[in-house]
Amino acid sequence: MIGYFGDVVFETSDKRILTFTDFKYQSAGRWEKHNVIGKKPKSEFIGPDLDSVTFSITLNGSFGIKPREEMEKWISKVNNGVVDVLVLGNKVLGQDKWKVSQVSEAWDTFFNRGELYSGKIDVTLEEYITEVST
Repeated sequence: MIGYFGDVVFETSDKRILTFTDFKYQSAGRWEKHNVIGKKPKSEFIGPDLDSVTFSITLNGSFGIKPREEMEKWISKVNNGVVDVLVLGNKVLGQDKWKVSQVSEAWDTFFNRGELYSGKIDVTLEEYITEVST
């Protein structure tokens, strides 16, 4: 097992391959700009912003998965506001959980009767903080 997000397990085996590519983790700070007449603005650090993760999943029926079902699973997560932990290896990523903020699909190869054989999903996750520590 490579990792998982909720019920989506990323893995490679002799029966099933579901992996991701182009994995990017982004962190940023929040800054406020205070205008000063006749001078450059003063910057003030407010705190860290929510982290985000993007990755692509290539889906192929030859690898023991059903591309359309996998796509529907991710769309359901977006539409239902699902939040969950993201785990790679045995390490939980981020401070808390992640929400699926965006999913885009590319439908590539079809068989007879409209069965989707291969495609690609681009996923964007954003940190979801359940408890603010003071």
